[in-house]
Amino acid sequence: MPAETTAVESRGLEPVPDGERRGRVRELIPTWVAANISVLLLTMGAGLVIFNKLNIWQVLVVAIAAPVVSYGIVGLISIAGKRGGSPGMALSRAVFGQRGNLFPGALIWVARWGWETINAVSGAYAVLTVLDLVFGVKKNTALIVVTLLFFVGCTFVVSGLGINALRVCSKWSTYLFGAFSVLVLGYLIAETDWSAVFDKPAGSTAMMVAGIGTIAAGGISWVPSGPDFTRYLPRTASAKGMVGATIGGAAVVVIPMVLMGAVMAVATPDLATAQDPVSFIGELLPIWIAVPYLLIALVGMLLINSMSMYSAGFTAQTLGIKVPRAAAVSVNAVISLVFGFLLMVVATSFFGSFISFLTLLAVAFSAWIGVFGMDMLRRPSYDGAALLDTTRTSAYWYRGGFAWQAMTAWGLALVVGLLFTKVDWFSGPLATTWIGRNGLGWAAGIVTSAVLYAVLPRTPAPEAPAGPDAPAREPLPAGTLSN
Repeated sequence: MPAETTAVESRGLEPVPDGERRGRVRELIPTWVAANISVLLLTMGAGLVIFNKLNIWQVLVVAIAAPVVSYGIVGLISIAGKRGGSPGMALSRAVFGQRGNLFPGALIWVARWGWETINAVSGAYAVLTVLDLVFGVKKNTALIVVTLLFFVGCTFVVSGLGINALRVCSKWSTYLFGAFSVLVLGYLIAETDWSAVFDKPAGSTAMMVAGIGTIAAGGISWVPSGPDFTRYLPRTASAKGMVGATIGGAAVVVIPMVLMGAVMAVATPDLATAQDPVSFIGELLPIWIAVPYLLIALVGMLLINSMSMYSAGFTAQTLGIKVPRAAAVSVNAVISLVFGFLLMVVATSFFGSFISFLTLLAVAFSAWIGVFGMDMLRRPSYDGAALLDTTRTSAYWYRGGFAWQAMTAWGLALVVGLLFTKVDWFSGPLATTWIGRNGLGWAAGIVTSAVLYAVLPRTPAPEAPAGPDAPAREPLPAGTLSN
């Protein structure tokens, strides 16, 4: 039976055969809607007003630009998924070499621990807030452990089931979250002091650009996972449609959520600095809206973590952890439990930790994005057998298992990105330059890695053997570069 049609997806790193590629481009819309159903976007929208000092019009620009930039990149990299039929970090072996890929793979895998921890904490806080609103139960250490176990356990089950479970959950959570978001938006429109919202003075352009980077960082973290959700698409799927569906799915959530957070910050200026990033919803909204909204948002955050763990399972397999994908997910589940407990019980500033993490996350992923993206523009196809062959006989072994051009570009770009980056507990020596002040360390990383990889001599590797299922290379969306 095809792997995709079973209740539990059994397929791992191996390419999806053409006969099983029955996915549709429009299915990407609920996928990327679900990837953004998080109340953290409300907190980030509030941060644009409180910390970046932006007015509502500048927040609107940030809210539109961030998903276009970040999920535009996600959509473009996702094209590799339909070309190769394999997860993103498996395709990355063709770029970095069988051994070389272990380095960016390990960094991306570790970065996912933080992302999954943040979402596990947010989900646990959502459960705690509902228990408080409905039953008057106050949080304590024991209850924190129980709610974390509940959230991570549910995440493990959904991500372990695989792509079909994620698609079904994404579809229904999109409908429900959309309906209740409209309800919340209507309540805010009726109750907000709009004169206070519109009278706020404008902030600096630098803070607006930095805000775009902060909101975009969440999308950038999904870039290596993009091919994971397009590998079941037929080779003939529209590349332009894939990019559009990815941006559209994300934007339909990011824009209103960030704007709502900015509006809420007028009534609750301490929203962006709260240790608990969720309980404010119970304070701002009536209980008949707050409770169902939090429950649906809880499902959304569960889906975000499930999608992240789904991809993390593939990444773990590319690192040589020889277990089925569903079992590989358990490693990230345990890690998010431990780190989540520390963040909820020990950390003193959730928002500060969150923004610092997002900033470093974007830098860590950007170096890989530039190299992989530039390689994808040159590479019309992938050799499925070579991707799975981790021995010296692999066409993607290169020299000693490394593609030195890709490794050099990746390593230098990672350093460049950090030089321009500043967070609460780290400041690069170039963080005070124009690039650093505008929070563009991640962009510097992408440009550096792409340019270096483009100009360094390239080690040729055999392309995938031609066959009846290997059509000519499809055109990229209008406006993108190609050789």
